[in-house]
Amino acid sequence: MTFTTILILILIVQIIHFLGTWKLYKKAGRKIWEAALPIYNAIILMKIINRPSWWSLLLFIPIINLIMFPVIWVETLRSFGKNNTTDTLLGVVTLGMYIYYVNYTTGATYIKDRSLKPKTAAGEWISSILFAVVAATIIHTYVLQPFTIPTSSLEKTLLVGDFLFVSKFHYGARTPMTSVSFPMVHDTIPLLRKKSYLNKPQLPYLRFPGFQEIKRNDIVVFNWPTDTLIDINRPSKGFKVKPLDKKSNYVKRCVGIPGDELEIKNGYVYINGKQNSLPDRAKLQFRYKIVSKSSFVKRDNSGRYLNQPSAFVSSHFDISDIYISDIDRNNKVITHIAQLTDEAYQKVKNNPNVIKVEKLTVEEGTWNQSTFPQDPKFKWNTKFFGPITIPQAGKSTEITIENIALYKRIIEVYEGNEIGIENKISLSGTQVKLNGEVLTEYTFLQDYYWMMGDNRDNSQDARMWGFVPFNHVVGKPVFIWMSWDSNAEGLVNKIRWERLFTTVGGEGKPVSYFKYFVILLGIWFVFDFFRKRKEKAQNH
Repeated sequence: MTFTTILILILIVQIIHFLGTWKLYKKAGRKIWEAALPIYNAIILMKIINRPSWWSLLLFIPIINLIMFPVIWVETLRSFGKNNTTDTLLGVVTLGMYIYYVNYTTGATYIKDRSLKPKTAAGEWISSILFAVVAATIIHTYVLQPFTIPTSSLEKTLLVGDFLFVSKFHYGARTPMTSVSFPMVHDTIPLLRKKSYLNKPQLPYLRFPGFQEIKRNDIVVFNWPTDTLIDINRPSKGFKVKPLDKKSNYVKRCVGIPGDELEIKNGYVYINGKQNSLPDRAKLQFRYKIVSKSSFVKRDNSGRYLNQPSAFVSSHFDISDIYISDIDRNNKVITHIAQLTDEAYQKVKNNPNVIKVEKLTVEEGTWNQSTFPQDPKFKWNTKFFGPITIPQAGKSTEITIENIALYKRIIEVYEGNEIGIENKISLSGTQVKLNGEVLTEYTFLQDYYWMMGDNRDNSQDARMWGFVPFNHVVGKPVFIWMSWDSNAEGLVNKIRWERLFTTVGGEGKPVSYFKYFVILLGIWFVFDFFRKRKEKAQNH
């Protein structure tokens, strides 16, 4: 949707509003023209219904306005004596068009000093819930968004079952592009498992200024730039094309920033010729084959092996990602495939039950067809990749038939149809054409990033789908408020107490602030108890 289209829609809405309310404005002692002037008419309407002027701002905030419109319709009707349940239902069900009936066919009288207090306990409860939803939606959309770690790609920094708060304001909050959506959910309504939004209308991409740029090695939440899951918690449901801001949310580490030359050698990232130095909290993991005399995984009550580390393996080796690939009952050996850190590798290697530990790899120059850019001219795989230069806004690059595969999706999708531009790349002999015109150079419209998991051999990341555009960035994970280990036994043990109220970033071992939270909460309850007792004594 272009800005011109938006202006036309706003004009249509203003005309609808004027035609349906001008008589009511006049009955309230206002001028007729005040009902026609955009924005100003909203401020005047707030005065008419005895609500604060800042409410008018909420009518122009995407998603929030969907909640506020029914409130304003009902408040307008009540300001002209239409207070009963039928009037309220008609106002909401008709999408405010019932106001036309009141405006033209009734002798409704303006009630200047009406009471704003709900007449019933149910009305007061609904009013409180409604504005709690508005406040929570504003926070969720523009300040902090909850996020749950779905995969093990960032073990050991972030674990499956970590519940995070993601800051929207670090990199700048992105305004919703999908204008009709269920509040405070992403792409799916919980429990109902239904789509939470309408594909149209779509608003242009806008972002508030952030107070920091994405730095190399930052952990970032972003919208998966290619195919998107119908429901990230149920991958078996398949894929579906979604609006940009409703694509599945992913979290990875940004190992490459705009302008970097990036190369991967045997799973290690090199930036501008030097190996990338990760924060001390980050622990790279690689895939190993472990041949042992005993099992490293749990068994269920029937004796069946599970793809979960045993309690001993989990606590002594710090292994969380492991499964059995083969059982040789004749020789009484079991082969496991596990993701190991360097520390875990040393511990496993020295274990007396272990016969062999072998790091699994592939040869340099071996082409993996699932590796970006999915072109046999680039003999890359997830272990050996690049070099490539990460695109930077305002910078130009030469376009040739040899390298167009790297930039085709950027030109056609990220800087094409996702922003309303019809870009089509075609090849003609040795020439690359954009919309039929020969293309020899391209200037990027936005910054791009290279996102990867620390669990290098068990991570769906940029090595498969390439660059992540800045307009896909959601925010920065800052805080773990809860951590749940579904594989642990017993309710108490399922909570990772040491991870509660810990920060995502920083140096050294994560420190839990949960005890300080409990202490402050206890102080508050004691204070509140004595405050209420004092007030009760004064009232008597």
